[in-house]
Amino acid sequence: MNLELIVQDLYQPSVVDESTWVGWFQDWHQTPGLDLPPADTYELSLRLTTDTEIQALNAQFRHQDKSTDVLSFAAMEVDFPEIEPEPGNLSLYLGDIIISVDTAVRQAPEHGYALDKELAWLASHGLLHLLGWDHPDESSLLIMLDQQETFLTQIGL
Repeated sequence: MNLELIVQDLYQPSVVDESTWVGWFQDWHQTPGLDLPPADTYELSLRLTTDTEIQALNAQFRHQDKSTDVLSFAAMEVDFPEIEPEPGNLSLYLGDIIISVDTAVRQAPEHGYALDKELAWLASHGLLHLLGWDHPDESSLLIMLDQQETFLTQIGL
């Protein structure tokens, strides 16, 4: 399985280099039980930005005029149509993850994490949303948080 990750790091200097991000997401995509739709290649984008930009996006798309730590915009829907792919040529775009590095910088010490671990935590949360996971109640949130812990353990954080 191949993964194509587009990293747009608007927060300079970079905290995590692109090759590290790619490695993390590749490890996460190989996790058993994620139930990914079949594809030869999976694509997603990751944008690292500021509180100002994520607040504007949060206001525009979620009608919440405040900053947040991570936003996910999933490309797949629950009723995603079945497509007959041509052999060896199916690429599936999962969506976009946007992380406010400003917020991650503030949250990392509160959580007792180094900044790279906080960013990985937020990215893993965003990825699960792209894959259809949600947390409308406490029990589903705990399941999602447990999966995020599994992801961080997989990458040695």
